[in-house]
Amino acid sequence: MNAVDSSLHRSKQDGEVRTDWTRDEIGALFDLPFTELMFRAQSVHRMRFDPTKVQLSTLLSIKTGGCPEDCAYCPQSAHHETELKASKLIDTQEVLKAAAQAKAAGSSRFCMGAAWRSPKDRDMDDLCEVVEGVKAMGLETCMTLGMLTGPQAQRLKGAGLDYYNHNLDTSPEFYPQIISTRTYQDRLDTLAHVRDAGMNVCCGGIVGMGESDADRVGMIHALATLPGHPESVPINLLVQVEGTPLAGADRVHPIEFVRTIAVARIVMPASMVRLSAGRKDMTDELQALCFLAGANSIFSGEKLLTTPNPGEDRDGALFARLGMTTDACAGRG
Repeated sequence: MNAVDSSLHRSKQDGEVRTDWTRDEIGALFDLPFTELMFRAQSVHRMRFDPTKVQLSTLLSIKTGGCPEDCAYCPQSAHHETELKASKLIDTQEVLKAAAQAKAAGSSRFCMGAAWRSPKDRDMDDLCEVVEGVKAMGLETCMTLGMLTGPQAQRLKGAGLDYYNHNLDTSPEFYPQIISTRTYQDRLDTLAHVRDAGMNVCCGGIVGMGESDADRVGMIHALATLPGHPESVPINLLVQVEGTPLAGADRVHPIEFVRTIAVARIVMPASMVRLSAGRKDMTDELQALCFLAGANSIFSGEKLLTTPNPGEDRDGALFARLGMTTDACAGRG
């Protein structure tokens, strides 16, 4: 048995948490016959999670548009001509009202996103007040605010922030074709600040930006070889928005997207894998395959920051057909 086969055998048998995955090993998983890959992913998933449970999170844009970053996928970038209008940080009470509605709809985690390169120190009082208010409702809290300094991460942790989202987006090699205003190392530095502050890491990527098969391998490898696996791993399917450079990009085949979910589950067996952006355009059958591949978290609600998302009615009908239920304790991430 060669090294790759031996590694795959171990992952199939015990779902061990490893941060020493090689690209060859991850590539070999992607290359498995689809049925074999799905079997291995589902086997690993069942070792740690209830396969009938899905965790719900809600995402709210608390500061929209006008971002100085040039991310090619993002309608909130000031570099792109989209119909989105920039706004200031919204009022704390408005955020808390949205959080209460999310909790009533079944969400256990409330995520807040601001279109910044990084927050300014003068914003931290307001951000910490919001975290404290949402936390007091009994919800888990998550924010995505761009790059953080070490002291900023410590302040957010002190306010009770549970998770910080900062995606790697794609492979290190493909990254410069998507973003030029911050480096891959900048992202890794923010993740280090978050981890050092004692917060949980939410970190994933985007599929369908014109990346190669090797880039999808590279993205999963980058995530799986962080010092610790992210507690939450959102896998996004690109939502194409007119006015962004990626509008009109070749769409990834649905089976390749499912493969990415399955490989993420196998190599990060203890993480929550979130079926994130792009669900609005997914068929029920594709979403079902993603759950079978090990996804066990979604964003609920009509909108993800600025792009459409299936509403609760459609999600509820899908879960009923699949015999699945939503559960705040679907997993550990």
